[in-house]
Amino acid sequence: MLICTNSGLKCGIFGVSHLHRRDCQFSSKRTWSLTCLPACLDAHNLTRHCVRYTKMSSQVMEKLGSNGVVKEHLQDFSVPSSYETAMEALSSLITSQKRGTKSSVGGTYRKLERMSEYLKILGLEEQIDGLKIIHVAGTKGKGSTCTFSEAILRECGFRTGLFTSPHLIDVRERFRIDGLEISEDKFLLYFWDCWNRLKEKVSEHLPMAPLFQFLTLLAFKIFISEKVDVAIIEVGLGGTNDSTNVIEKPVACGITSLGLDHTEILGDTLGKIASHKAGIFKPQIPSFTVPQLSEAMDVLLERAHELKVPLKVAAPLDNKKFDGLKLGLSGDHQFINAGLAVSLCKCWLQRTGNWEKLFQNDIQEADLPESFVRGLSTAHIPGRAQIVHDTYPESNNSLEVFENSCGDLTFYLDGAHSPESMEACAKWFSSAVKGNQISSSSSFKLKNLEGVWGNGHIRHGSGSMEESNKLMKQILLFNCMDVRHPHILLPRLVSTCASSGTHFAKAFFVPSMSTYSKVTSGATIPSDICGRDLSWQFNLQMLWEKVIHGKEVDTLRDKGAKMDNAKILPHEFLYEDASCCSPADNYFACSAVMPSLPLTIKWLRDCVKQNPSLKVQVLVTGSLHLVGDVLKLLKR
Repeated sequence: MLICTNSGLKCGIFGVSHLHRRDCQFSSKRTWSLTCLPACLDAHNLTRHCVRYTKMSSQVMEKLGSNGVVKEHLQDFSVPSSYETAMEALSSLITSQKRGTKSSVGGTYRKLERMSEYLKILGLEEQIDGLKIIHVAGTKGKGSTCTFSEAILRECGFRTGLFTSPHLIDVRERFRIDGLEISEDKFLLYFWDCWNRLKEKVSEHLPMAPLFQFLTLLAFKIFISEKVDVAIIEVGLGGTNDSTNVIEKPVACGITSLGLDHTEILGDTLGKIASHKAGIFKPQIPSFTVPQLSEAMDVLLERAHELKVPLKVAAPLDNKKFDGLKLGLSGDHQFINAGLAVSLCKCWLQRTGNWEKLFQNDIQEADLPESFVRGLSTAHIPGRAQIVHDTYPESNNSLEVFENSCGDLTFYLDGAHSPESMEACAKWFSSAVKGNQISSSSSFKLKNLEGVWGNGHIRHGSGSMEESNKLMKQILLFNCMDVRHPHILLPRLVSTCASSGTHFAKAFFVPSMSTYSKVTSGATIPSDICGRDLSWQFNLQMLWEKVIHGKEVDTLRDKGAKMDNAKILPHEFLYEDASCCSPADNYFACSAVMPSLPLTIKWLRDCVKQNPSLKVQVLVTGSLHLVGDVLKLLKR
């Protein structure tokens, strides 16, 4: 229990330590102190943050509430789980408020020098080599390549660690052990151990690690402590100066497809970007890449020659040679990433002495072991070419709550945000909705369909013959950051879909709930989502209208009018023809700006509930933040 004393607060639950306002330390008895909490936390709300690093049980909370003195405090302050406190701590490490702005860390060390110092503080410096790392950089497909590699080696029987970024819903997604995100309890155990060790050594010369550096260090800590056999590490940004490039002796390195992205940091040519990516090459360490444009490939080959790196080009997998292999990740482009993953895994198994142990050289070079096939076919990444058939709770009275399946509302989610990935996304979406239409015309209607949380696999359902009579509507739900060049993304999306015969009935532009400047848990819904500036969304709408109509539309609307114009539309809007557009009157029948994402999801659900003959297919793309927010809402 919490006991008020003259010297501070005494925590009777977690130990007999006193919590002073200024000078207590986070002790082995797992008690909180203000000096351990990030500066962003309110020092006067001490009671709010006196929590154990694992969740309080309901019995403990009942005891707290039964204490008269504490009860008074609990009326004034809500006591969060320590996981929420960890998220606030992580948020305090964000050094730039938006993507593309330069962060200022300070201190006397350069970035990778700081990483080396942090590793020494955490006692990890000499243990990293034991992780037997596969290190992967690239512009497109590095997350997919890492995921394929992890799944393959897990199917081969190894204990795997996978570090990727960004996360969609919860930061724990970045750290996977044997294919599963790390548990909340283990996350907190390793998080606070790293946090407190680093906080103790903060100085003018060595500031606290910024967010991504801290998460990279945490990944090393988790994988070493969990004794993984292999760690697959995805580069965050670039390569040469990335926090992960503190890795000195990987087993193998991979470079995925290269393109123009993060040009404000990496440079505005393929050659400059390739130079950054090649920064992960280490002397004489085998490395692999995929077919590249000559401007990029020349740079990779030159850097490999300088470091005596045996660089090989991995050919895309030919599914025809492997009995029509169906990859776990959708899209034709995934065969390129799968080919790279296969080469990386074969190299890793050979260099660690495991290839002969597993296969006794019975497998020919051109063949795929069964474990490889299983890994490739079961790999999964949320938010990339993912199909979710919406289900939502519905209640007729206070006692009865059940899952209502709108097999009539389906979300197609892909976090594409570069021109090349947007084109791949458009091809996947067009193929997916066409496949759905074909199957719908020759099969039964699916009822009571559970949410599909990975690449379109239907769990179960029963049928009727009503499906072929459905009115199909393809909807775009879009947002992106201004540095992502929407004037390129939107035309590429529209033209690629149109070439496959797919046309959007409507486009909705909505702000994401999550922000670049705050780390939140999967359970958190921001409270300010309805009061945000929508100017950027209106700019996106004007770009869309220009693409659709082939000409500029009137944009002379004052900001106030824009804010007022973003409102929930009547359901009839979904059926209006493009001929109803009246730009002069600020009315657009092809698109709309929606005030918030939760209201948008509700509007779509209401539309399909009110019209049994309607089937809505929603493509969510342009931003991983947006995709993650939609998944978060659909899971609630």
